[in-house]
Amino acid sequence: MADAVKGNWVDTIAPPWTRPYFRLSRADRPIGTWLLLLPTVWAILLAALSDAPRLWDLWLIIGCAIGAWLMRGAGCTWNDITDRDFDAQVARTKSRPLPSGQVTVRGAVVWMCVQALVAFAILLSFGMPTIAVGIASLFFVCIYPFAKRFTWWPQVFLGLAFNWGALLGWVAHRGDLTLAPILLYLSGIAWTLFYDTIYAHQDAEDDALIGVKSTARLFAERTPIWLGRFMVISSILMFAAVILAVPSGPAQWCALLGAVGYFAHLHWQWRRFDPKSDATLIFHFRSNRDAGLIPVLFFAIALML
Repeated sequence: MADAVKGNWVDTIAPPWTRPYFRLSRADRPIGTWLLLLPTVWAILLAALSDAPRLWDLWLIIGCAIGAWLMRGAGCTWNDITDRDFDAQVARTKSRPLPSGQVTVRGAVVWMCVQALVAFAILLSFGMPTIAVGIASLFFVCIYPFAKRFTWWPQVFLGLAFNWGALLGWVAHRGDLTLAPILLYLSGIAWTLFYDTIYAHQDAEDDALIGVKSTARLFAERTPIWLGRFMVISSILMFAAVILAVPSGPAQWCALLGAVGYFAHLHWQWRRFDPKSDATLIFHFRSNRDAGLIPVLFFAIALML
């Protein structure tokens, strides 16, 4: 795959017959799983800080990590099924399993269903309120691949789907929804607009030729201005979510430092944004794993205070 991580386990360890299916799931590009999982972990840790941590939270994080890998895979498979004709016209994506003929559409559908069903089995262990929240996310998962055909803001739909874990993780711990996880969810959406606009600049020229819409094409030379807005909005919303969720004291200050560190990382990316360098674009896109791990680290430390 043209945009896969070099030396990844799919290309080096996985049995040859499984590789096209793992590539459909983007198992050779783990950044998407991280970006799906991290808002969920933020929410679980903030929910624990809002009342008290439980041993159950460890299973929630492990179960959500497995579920994120599976549902990211199912979502990417669905995306490739719907986009196979577009992907065949884009240099970066024409080597994907469906447009290159490595997997049939029927095989892709079966693989998608297998992943989704295993993820659903894990979700069943989280209780009815969490199950209901998890099922509701499927609406955005299903509609996202079509968004680029009718709106210049497909990254909003990606954000709605990718950050649903901020709601799910909170409900899984507490069984309710308050303003704090909603603000965290909105923070994640702004974060997705930030990192996926960076990512979309790789395909801006090809997208223009085939008529696919994106925020990268919409913003064009004004992209740095918009990235700055998304960075500030995301950080302020995370800051507000921490204040609402965590009682005042050392734990709250520590958690707020996580939000500050998160902002600092996004600012570092923003200052180095270069739409003309694909290598820089993919590097900074992938670095958002580290940006998202900064709040995780500080929230986890806050739990020990």
